[in-house]
Amino acid sequence: MFSRHPQWGYALLSLFCGFCNLVEPSNAQWSVKSTRQLPVEAVNAVATPAVATPGPYYRVQTEETWNETETALIICDVWDSHHCVNAVRRVHEIAPRINAMANSLRARGATIIHAPSDCMKFYEGAAARERAKEVKRAANVPKDLDRWCDRIPSEEIASYPVDQSDGGEDDDLVEHLQWAKTLESLGRNPKLPWKQQIATIQIDQEQDYITDVGSEVWNVLEDRGIKQVLICGVHTNMCVLGRPFGLRQLTQNGKRAFLVKDLTDTMYNPAQWPFVSHFSGTDLVIDHIERHVCPTVTSDAFLRAQATAAAGDPDFLKPARFSQDRRPHLAIFIADDEYQTEKTIPLLVARHLQNQLKVSYLFKGKHSEPQIQGMNTLEQADALLLSVRRNPLEADDLQQVKMFLQSGKPLIGIRTASHAFSLRNGKVIPGCEQWHDFDQVAFGGSYRNHHANELATSVRTAGANVPFFQSKGSLYRFVGLQPGTKVNLFGEVTGKPEEPVAWTFVRADGGKSFYTSLGHPSDFEETPFVSLLVNACLQACGEDPVTPEEITTQRKRYDSGGGKQR
Repeated sequence: MFSRHPQWGYALLSLFCGFCNLVEPSNAQWSVKSTRQLPVEAVNAVATPAVATPGPYYRVQTEETWNETETALIICDVWDSHHCVNAVRRVHEIAPRINAMANSLRARGATIIHAPSDCMKFYEGAAARERAKEVKRAANVPKDLDRWCDRIPSEEIASYPVDQSDGGEDDDLVEHLQWAKTLESLGRNPKLPWKQQIATIQIDQEQDYITDVGSEVWNVLEDRGIKQVLICGVHTNMCVLGRPFGLRQLTQNGKRAFLVKDLTDTMYNPAQWPFVSHFSGTDLVIDHIERHVCPTVTSDAFLRAQATAAAGDPDFLKPARFSQDRRPHLAIFIADDEYQTEKTIPLLVARHLQNQLKVSYLFKGKHSEPQIQGMNTLEQADALLLSVRRNPLEADDLQQVKMFLQSGKPLIGIRTASHAFSLRNGKVIPGCEQWHDFDQVAFGGSYRNHHANELATSVRTAGANVPFFQSKGSLYRFVGLQPGTKVNLFGEVTGKPEEPVAWTFVRADGGKSFYTSLGHPSDFEETPFVSLLVNACLQACGEDPVTPEEITTQRKRYDSGGGKQR
């Protein structure tokens, strides 16, 4: 199709050329409830039904209060060097914050365990090392605890999220060779250059523990009466998960383990499947952990207890982020019980968007339940993709949507988003509110039902008479559009007037919106539609558009690969 009529595919690439520059995402702040207790927000992901990636899941955020003396922090493999120079750079970024978190927890009575694997010889005779060895052996040390663990039963339903079988190095080849020579000149083995934990992280020899032995870590946890274990450090997809003291062993043996997800990093090479940026690869591993291994937390929950002036770093009031991670943040709100977008959109994201964008989902559970999980994501998002069908929201959640629009940020809507928050008939659940004119306010539209489902829709670009593609979805009817709209695509069914099916809109708040009434499940198999939606999202986030040929190539590349650990 594109070889015969290339101008129609490329015409869609400039749909969002007028989008404004995006602002930095805001971050919610929380206050400390007590000087003796740790207020924590933990995140877990629950699949309903349980499915492998990509698919529907619900990110559940809970608030807990922990006893400080029943909390431990394990600092995993934050070595003084590494064979991957980019990994070294990222460790140097997060090490000061790991140190600050450890100092904060220690001062409040928590247990700190330093676990730089393969470095115990360096610490021979150190008080913290001897303390770990001298702890009485627990009566309940699990079998095989001192072994590496590649998978636990809760992961059996999942596909591994990245291919790390090449070792995960993401260095430039020339720079990597230069780094190896530097390590040799320092008398270090370029393949195993670490000797100790990075010096940035302080070890309190009077209170802390040093060990890389799973059973010794277990002994400390039991001896100290630890009820929740935090793990930070590197690398998430290898050591943090698989070490004898790692997340898998702790979780499968009954400990409440939590990954500190903003103080970790992966060994992932973007040249490997799923061919995304290094930081997106890290997000995919974290997502896998939240679904199938354990919950996560962020370090600001433990640092915000200190006064900003005393800490000397206002960034402690928000999660840490690598300086090179400049991905815009796209939030995707799905509450559609008819067009299966809980399946089609995550797959489209996996194939085409998670390279350039940081993507978060807001999902609704059962249709009769009004609660939306992760609504505060909108505060941090740079753009919003909406696929919601006739779902009045709880008043606070609806206000979040209104505030997002009032901020002037970009909005993308597909199919039922034109009637997202209003019922056709029936009673509204107590505590929920409708938004009847959302279509006009958000998209400049005027949805008035649709033509018969059995009538295929012929789609063409504005100004062209040759069909762009055929959609199996019913053609939506609109009664005029608001000023400020610009139609890009029209649709037609036999014997009926044509209707606009894709347009841009400048809202009253000055923000830019894009809407398409397309979005039937079969549309996601059509390259023209995928190109349309992908580029709408990219350009809303300030990223360059991609060509239909790049869409086709990337889809084949993604579909031909899969995750591998070794």
